[in-house]
Amino acid sequence: MTHDAYEDEEERTFVALPPARGRGFTGTWWGRAWVKALEDSALDAEQLRKGRKQARDGAVGAVSIRPGRITAVVRDRDGTGHRSDVLLQELPEDGWDRFLDMAVDRAGHLAALLDRDMPPHLVEDAAEAGAELLPGIGDLEPECTCDAWDLCPHTAALCYQVARLLDQDPFVLLLLRGRGERRLLDALQVRSAARAERAGPEAGLTADAGDEGVPPVGAAGVPAVEAFAAEASRAAAAEGIASALLAAPPLPEEPGRPPSLETETGAPEGIDPDALEFLAADAAVRARRMLAEVLSTGRTEQGLGQSVAGLPEGLATGLTVGQDAVRLAATARDALPPAVADRLVAGCGRGRPGFRVAVRAWRLGGAAGLAVLDGEPVPDDVLARATSRLQFAADLDEDGRPSLRAAGSGRWATGPGTQLRVGADGRWWVFTRTAGALWSPAGPPAPDPASALASFRAADVQGPPGGSVDGFGPGPSHPPGDGET
Repeated sequence: MTHDAYEDEEERTFVALPPARGRGFTGTWWGRAWVKALEDSALDAEQLRKGRKQARDGAVGAVSIRPGRITAVVRDRDGTGHRSDVLLQELPEDGWDRFLDMAVDRAGHLAALLDRDMPPHLVEDAAEAGAELLPGIGDLEPECTCDAWDLCPHTAALCYQVARLLDQDPFVLLLLRGRGERRLLDALQVRSAARAERAGPEAGLTADAGDEGVPPVGAAGVPAVEAFAAEASRAAAAEGIASALLAAPPLPEEPGRPPSLETETGAPEGIDPDALEFLAADAAVRARRMLAEVLSTGRTEQGLGQSVAGLPEGLATGLTVGQDAVRLAATARDALPPAVADRLVAGCGRGRPGFRVAVRAWRLGGAAGLAVLDGEPVPDDVLARATSRLQFAADLDEDGRPSLRAAGSGRWATGPGTQLRVGADGRWWVFTRTAGALWSPAGPPAPDPASALASFRAADVQGPPGGSVDGFGPGPSHPPGDGET
């Protein structure tokens, strides 16, 4: 997974919190540690006192956190809103290297982080390794539209609000220092696997195979991961060593083409040569995609074929018959033969117009696009962030935003025949519909609602695409994969 794949996760927006009741402002070690670091490093205690009161009173709106920056609108008692930003320097690359090495060196830290937990003594051990997580004197740089030259009550209130967010999720601190949760955990897994490989043969591949090192073959065939594992086991036996990793082959420029099945004798009864060639071509496309992602993410250090967990994200996720029919049509390299198109339409169960729109949704966003089209449930936390993001945009630009009306869970009408939708992955889509037609995605997803609407307006897209299922052309050269989000 490349760095660009993490762009969507490297900004998080939290809903505005209600006023804080009771004596304690925060309830966890991480929240208290942030407050202590804030108060120990601040030079103006009076601004801190005012800011703490505003935060306690619920004056801080939705908070956006991304690497190096915290943003929110903070309102005075008279309702006047001020955009407030607090900047914190990101850890440099060598700082993150030291942090990752420290975490991998300490089994307790590694296990906790991979279990989405952050033990309190992680801060001290990271500091000893040269990776400071909590802010020190002069580390927090405030910016506010109230024109204060330094810390003001608004930026102080925002700093205190971060402590309450750390109560909810301490990984917010790592995001603020430059690494989103998924990117960090992937880096830990890769580094841990590489270290285990260097530790010796006992860290390598083991396989429970037969006398020849080949898994038993059943009626359903042998999964690809088991085939790779068996080949690695045979290679180990041939070299007379306990284990071996199967090296990844070079990436071909294009997926391989299946042999032609047109013969003079004709196909056996019950075999459709066109359908069989079509499925073989699809298998080649998927195999090349798997290899490309393995090579791009450095997973070759872990070897190929060790487990389903080693597959690129989404390829190990099962699809329904209807979803797979859509995927097959959307990712086809060539126009579908009429008989194959008929079988896919029948397997999809949507009818031809619905199938055409579903294929478009998959081509634009994979299984995630199909889920948004079908209105599949969106997790409560994603809906909460989406609602807060819309409110956040409204706070910053009350005059320029479009009029939105809730049109269902995760859907907002922006005008006649146009909807904004959010998916389970937090990405935003614009859907359009003309009279008598089906809702259809107007374009690819965007990381935020403003970008989605801007792209839609720039393209001047009106209504769903035309075309015929029978005449479906090839999909994109590098289409979204199975279950890709």
